[in-house]
Amino acid sequence: MASTEKKTDQWEVARDEAKERLLACQKEHGVESCMKCEKILGCDIRSDYVKKVYESMSKGEGGGFEF
Repeated sequence: MASTEKKTDQWEVARDEAKERLLACQKEHGVESCMKCEKILGCDIRSDYVKKVYESMSKGEGGGFEF
């Protein structure tokens, strides 16, 4: 019988790790959203998370997406 459990790929793992770093940063700075953080512009943690989300959607096959 085939498993209904979805296999997690490397891009999803990287995305999930980046999300955990982002959430930890938000908690550390006492905000519920990056939009409320004074460091949003130029934030490496947020930029990395956005990049990892895009890569997880394109499975590493995307190109030319600029943040």
